[in-house]
Amino acid sequence: MEPEESGRDGFKERDSRALSRREFLRVCSVAAAAVGLPAWAVGVMAETATAGTRPPVVWLHFQECTGCTETLLRASHPDVSELLLDLISLDYHETLFAAAGTQAEAALRAAVKKNAGKYVCVVEGAIPTRDEGAYCRIGGRPPMEILREVTHEAGAVIAVGSCASWGGIPSADPNPTGAVGVPEALQRKSVVCLPGCPPNPYTLLGTVLQYATFGTLPALDGLGRPAFAYARTIHEDCPRRSQFDAGRFVEKFGDEGHRKGYCLYKTGCKGPRTHANCSLRQFADIPGTWPVGIGHPCVGCTEQSLAFRVPIHATVEIERPTPPDGYPPIHADHGGIGPAAVGVAGLAIGALLGAGAMAAKKLGESREEGEGEKDEEAK
Repeated sequence: MEPEESGRDGFKERDSRALSRREFLRVCSVAAAAVGLPAWAVGVMAETATAGTRPPVVWLHFQECTGCTETLLRASHPDVSELLLDLISLDYHETLFAAAGTQAEAALRAAVKKNAGKYVCVVEGAIPTRDEGAYCRIGGRPPMEILREVTHEAGAVIAVGSCASWGGIPSADPNPTGAVGVPEALQRKSVVCLPGCPPNPYTLLGTVLQYATFGTLPALDGLGRPAFAYARTIHEDCPRRSQFDAGRFVEKFGDEGHRKGYCLYKTGCKGPRTHANCSLRQFADIPGTWPVGIGHPCVGCTEQSLAFRVPIHATVEIERPTPPDGYPPIHADHGGIGPAAVGVAGLAIGALLGAGAMAAKKLGESREEGEGEKDEEAK
């Protein structure tokens, strides 16, 4: 968005398909609230957009299915694609480019040279490391060469999706291409990782909004993931958590518990060990459009130790139980009652009954004495 030379709102007139000033501020407000930015950040976003200082973005593709890009383009409340394009300058993106071949390669070189040290490099897809690019070549060059060249001059590097974050599907055993994520490929370069297959588009939105508005990146955990999206497990905020706490589980797909929306833990739900915000910020802007929402266990797509490694329907341990402090076991241990326990219980019950009888007797005697004293006084 460019500032208008003589406009009351300071915004250039847009065509009918673009956002008006009011719409722009509204979606900025929704987006800021969704990712935890303060309300006053909305005004800064608007100022940034009108100042013509949109941060340039170079988006690279390697071993992936383009699902991360497709998910981003389909978010509409707010319209992530329009909002991002108003706040950033997307200078290179193979999927969205009209240019191809030598024109696209020239655009990539020009963007890197012109904006050295200022642009954001977004990487989608794993990087093959075996046989020097035999499994993937772009413009005649191996992915590792392109990655090192482009990220070397970047102001920030964001790995979008599990493939770019830690290898994803391409890195599944036996991993013939030697696929790795961006952090491992670069080794010395700090990378913001947004794992997920695909990741939630609002997670990318929050990261880019903060960078575009304040020039900073969100607080990250030990794996380089934004804390606002990956600090908690899906299990902690799952809409079926009450069923788990009550011990109501789906035993097998299609049973009565499944039809009633019981907990999917016994059928292999990886939610207790999966750090993501899927249970809070769902996909496609339609409630319930995520695995647990449609009756399938979480597969742990954000976790390198789970996704594409642990069988989908294998049960996992609870990483960190939250209140109530305990949780019902899926296979309850019902022990027998031994003779000694019966004897001890009998003695205890007998003692209680005896103590009760003595107390009742003493209470009766006290009442009789009290009544006798009252009669004497009356006489």
